[in-house]
Amino acid sequence: MKKVLLFIMAFSVLLFTGCSENYGENTSETTSQQSEELSDATRDFFAMDTYMNLTAYGKNADEAVDQAQKRVEELDKLLSTGEKNSEVSLLNKNRKAKLSEETFSLTEQSLYFYKLTDKAFDPAIYPIMKLWGFTDHNYKVPDTNSIKSTLKYIDASKISIDKKTSTVILDGEGMEVDFGGIAKGYTSSQIIEIFKSCGIKSGKVNLGGNVHLLGKKQDGSDWSIGIQNPNSTDDFLGILKASDTAVITSGGYERNFEENGTVYHHIIDPSTGYPANNGLTSVTIISQNGTLADALSTSLFVMGTEKAQDFWKNSKEDFEIILYTDDDKVIISKGIADKFTTSFDLTVIDKVN
Repeated sequence: MKKVLLFIMAFSVLLFTGCSENYGENTSETTSQQSEELSDATRDFFAMDTYMNLTAYGKNADEAVDQAQKRVEELDKLLSTGEKNSEVSLLNKNRKAKLSEETFSLTEQSLYFYKLTDKAFDPAIYPIMKLWGFTDHNYKVPDTNSIKSTLKYIDASKISIDKKTSTVILDGEGMEVDFGGIAKGYTSSQIIEIFKSCGIKSGKVNLGGNVHLLGKKQDGSDWSIGIQNPNSTDDFLGILKASDTAVITSGGYERNFEENGTVYHHIIDPSTGYPANNGLTSVTIISQNGTLADALSTSLFVMGTEKAQDFWKNSKEDFEIILYTDDDKVIISKGIADKFTTSFDLTVIDKVN
C-alpha cells in the first residue's frame, strides 16, 4: 500500500460515459449555483485490498461517486491476483490470454515503465513477492538458493504483447505478473476522469493512501497534503500545497515484518530479490498522471538516493519528487520548493541544464 496522509486544513486514462446530464455554468442562477457547488458526496469502501475514500463537490456529486465506486470494483475484478477468475490470475495460470482494454493497457504501461526505469519497475515481480509471503501475509525470509532460483522468472522482457488482438504471452514457465505497482494510480486517474465527466470541479480521491486531487478546495485554495514521517505515525515530513495532481508515496515502513531482529519490507529490488536497501526510507511522486506517480514512487525507491535524483534531473516526464533518506534528510525537486514546508534538513535539486 502506498501511503500519503491527506490533511485538510480548516477541516493515460480511458474515457467513460458521462453523467446523465450536461452540467455547464449558468451565471443567471448564481444563488442556486453556489448551493450546488457547496454540496458534496463522500464514499468509504474496501477494494483492491485497501480502504478507499472518495469525495466529490458539486451538483452531480452523488452520481459521480456512485460511478467511481462501480469503476473501482470493476477494475478490482479484472486485476486482483487474489481472485482466481480475474484476468491477471488467468493470464498467470495459462501464460497466454486475450485481455480487456483496461488490463491490456496496464500491461503496455508496465512494460513502458520497465524500460523507462531500466528494470527498477518490473511487473513480473510476483513470484518473488510470493516467496517472501507478501501476497498472502505468510511472511518468511527465503533462503539464498530459493531467491536465486526464483529470480530467473523476474524478467518483464519476456512478456510479449499483440496490439491487434490485445493478447499477452508470458514467455517463460513460472512467470507471473502483478500490476499492483501501478493499479491504484491508474484507478485514481480514471476516477478523476469520471468526476470531470459528471461536471465535478473539486474533489479528492484517497485509495489506501494514494491521493489524487481534482481542482482546488471549495474556497479556491490549494489542498494541504501531509507527507507521512516513516518514523512516526503522529508526525509529517512536511506539508505540501497541491491541486489537480496525484501525490503518491512508497516506503518500506508501509508493509513489513520482523524476523530475528531484522525488519524486511515489501519493496523488492528485482535485480537482487531482496528488499531494496539503497539509502531511502520513502519516495513521494507528484504528477497529474496517477499511473506514472504510482510506478515511479516504487521505482525511485528501488534506485536509491543518488540514482533517484539523477533520474529526475534527466527525465523528460512531468513529475516532482520528495525523497526522505535513511539519515533523516529531505530532498525535493525545485518545482515544488515554494509549496512544501518542513522542519527537516532540506535540499532542493534542479534539472540538468
